[in-house]
Amino acid sequence: MADILKAVKGMNDILPASVPRKDKLPDSALWRWFERTVDSVLARHGYHYLLTPVVEPTSLFVRGIGEATDIVEKEMYSWTDAMNGDALTLRPEITAGIVRSMVEHNALYNGPLRVWSIGPVFRHERPQKGRYRQFFQLDVEALGYAGPDVDAELILMVRRLWEELGLVVGQHVRLELNSLGQPVERAAHRAALVTYFEAHAEQLDEDSRRRLTTNPLRILDSKNPAMQALVEAAPKLAEHLGAESRAHLDAVCAVLDAAGLPYKINPRLVRGLDYYNLTVFEWVTDQLGSQGTVCGGGRYDGLFEQLGGKPTPAIGFGLGIERLLLLLQELAIPVPGAAPDAYAVIGEGVPLPPVLVALDALRAAGVSVQMNAAGKDGPGSMKSQFKKADASGARFALVFGASELAAGQVVLKSLRDGAGAQTLRDLATVPAWAADLLPA
Repeated sequence: MADILKAVKGMNDILPASVPRKDKLPDSALWRWFERTVDSVLARHGYHYLLTPVVEPTSLFVRGIGEATDIVEKEMYSWTDAMNGDALTLRPEITAGIVRSMVEHNALYNGPLRVWSIGPVFRHERPQKGRYRQFFQLDVEALGYAGPDVDAELILMVRRLWEELGLVVGQHVRLELNSLGQPVERAAHRAALVTYFEAHAEQLDEDSRRRLTTNPLRILDSKNPAMQALVEAAPKLAEHLGAESRAHLDAVCAVLDAAGLPYKINPRLVRGLDYYNLTVFEWVTDQLGSQGTVCGGGRYDGLFEQLGGKPTPAIGFGLGIERLLLLLQELAIPVPGAAPDAYAVIGEGVPLPPVLVALDALRAAGVSVQMNAAGKDGPGSMKSQFKKADASGARFALVFGASELAAGQVVLKSLRDGAGAQTLRDLATVPAWAADLLPA
């Protein structure tokens, strides 16, 4: 027998809940509910769906993310195309590809655009809980908008998403906010950081010493416990912000205050890439151990120009789907619609044509029905079928017995509320009573 082939390490299958597995990866019902919820929330805010390729020119990420970043230096899956010598990369994030697409197609010719996408991204890093080598990302971008109103709207939209997923803001997730100011202000802060850390070089670990000459802002992200006091005492970006940058942050905060959304100004919340400016934010949780950030975003008014386009204001956020679904699982958030509305229990010897016609009519009326498919030895005993019906989570059983079917009827039996209660329904009038099987 040939060896069983397995998925590449850090790249996972998303399977139905009925498939037993040892890991805590989300099942497909949870995944699809998340996607439907995202679709609904973003549509109400005027966002349009798009897709970009998973393979892009390597230069896109070198220019868009930065040559001195860990992603470009260590984590990208890159290769040279054997046919034409092109340098190609499996995308490690989605934003750069969206901006490339907008520039290439002159997509903002008719004005600003709100867009979103979901898809796989790839990073060659050590797999761990909630972090994989192929993972899926929700990416949301508001392109061509310069004002703080869109910053605030974007943040409030994320709150709406949390609420519709069953997460409680302030209990399960919380918002942290900061301003990165403008490039000249960031340059002044960068210079102050370099001077400060050079004066304490003996306290820096190896990564921080390397970052001091390439990307000193990343030192502020250090998780090394021995460096936390040093990092905390470092110069703060807020000390270098001008009046316009402060006013932009104040305007965002005024909207959040009016909307009753609590937040914390975190002066250590930064982005290590030069094209970021003004508003940055993260949604964090205490439920996932060290993997605390579940959503991060910010304004990046410099990226379009950096990728060859015209200067264009933009803000967006990215969300790792596996990590968020892991949070929903940890909190045991129920998944609406994961169970069918009804389960069809079919008696032995019952003719199938009228059964399937009735089920088809119910499905046409919007009812989800799972049929007990007969094996080679028949549908099985009524007892075993009712066990399957109960395990499916369905609220009702549709019992097709021989005598009832001969009379043109089916037994509708409650499996949940008022369990055991049953009535007869006419198969000739399925559309008239189908709505009774739907959730209130």
